[in-house]
Amino acid sequence: MNNNSSCNTIRNRIGAAIASAMLVLAPAVGHADTYPSKPVRLIVPFPPGGSVDYVARTISQKLSENLGQTVVVDNRGGASGTIGTAEAARAAPDGYTLLLVFDSHAVNQSLYDIKYDTFKSFDYVSLIGTMPMAVVTSKKSGLTSLQALLSKARANPGGVTYGSSGVGGSNHLNPVAFAKKAGINLMHVPYRGGGPMLTALLGGEVDMVISSLPTVVNYEKTGRANIVAIASKEPAPQLPGVPTVDSVLPGYVAQSWVGMVAPAQLPKDVFQKVQGALSKTLADPDIRTKMANDGFHIVGSSPAAFEQQVRQEARRWGDLIREENIRVE
Repeated sequence: MNNNSSCNTIRNRIGAAIASAMLVLAPAVGHADTYPSKPVRLIVPFPPGGSVDYVARTISQKLSENLGQTVVVDNRGGASGTIGTAEAARAAPDGYTLLLVFDSHAVNQSLYDIKYDTFKSFDYVSLIGTMPMAVVTSKKSGLTSLQALLSKARANPGGVTYGSSGVGGSNHLNPVAFAKKAGINLMHVPYRGGGPMLTALLGGEVDMVISSLPTVVNYEKTGRANIVAIASKEPAPQLPGVPTVDSVLPGYVAQSWVGMVAPAQLPKDVFQKVQGALSKTLADPDIRTKMANDGFHIVGSSPAAFEQQVRQEARRWGDLIREENIRVE
């Protein structure tokens, strides 16, 4: 082979190598420039009307503005959030499917044969915030105070019914802990989400629920239900005069939380865009004021802190589930 041929061969090989490298790098470079180029789906793994749906509906418009693309809320309820969560886990890790998770996300692995891994299947974006729980009674129950509720439950074990958004959710496990603390026996009636649960409460199908404050505060204000106690250390400023559970059952505190995750292995630049848009949304004064007035405490967190909290919650509630032999029927 002469020198010219040899040089041409070398140049061709170098050119091919450079071209291959550019093809590999092109998608990575392009993520930040093109995302998002189409609507983003925000899965809520519960029916409309519950705590997670409340958060999604409150932040979706501002999140759309901050992402520069429409965010479409998609309710996929069922099985305490596991159906919608499994759908999100199967989605492509491209930033076009995001998922809001409730506290049930931490405990479903202890109750259900889930088709995803609570931690490995997702990139944790941020804890959005927390909500104090409230003890709410139906108007038809005639229970207008926490003492009246406890007295009836003690006099008639199993005679007071409570609704939940599904086995393993905060609306289920917090009443279990409440009954254990009070030494009473309550009858559990599960529904397919927070919306159906609250509809049942308003219709008198169940006597009580323990639900997040933002989803029930207006029921008290409009006289549609009775909030007989707040499960936080301090009374709720939105409801002056409503006592804390702690004032009657010392040490009982309950809250629920909502956070955002995405299918695992999001490109780093896409993850940063999602995280940045959410952070900017939660810092918006109008969003903060509205959610604070509803009793929602915006937190925002690092991905690592959020994942660590979920792991702690999984251990805590997993222990209670085993102690109380709670099962999905």
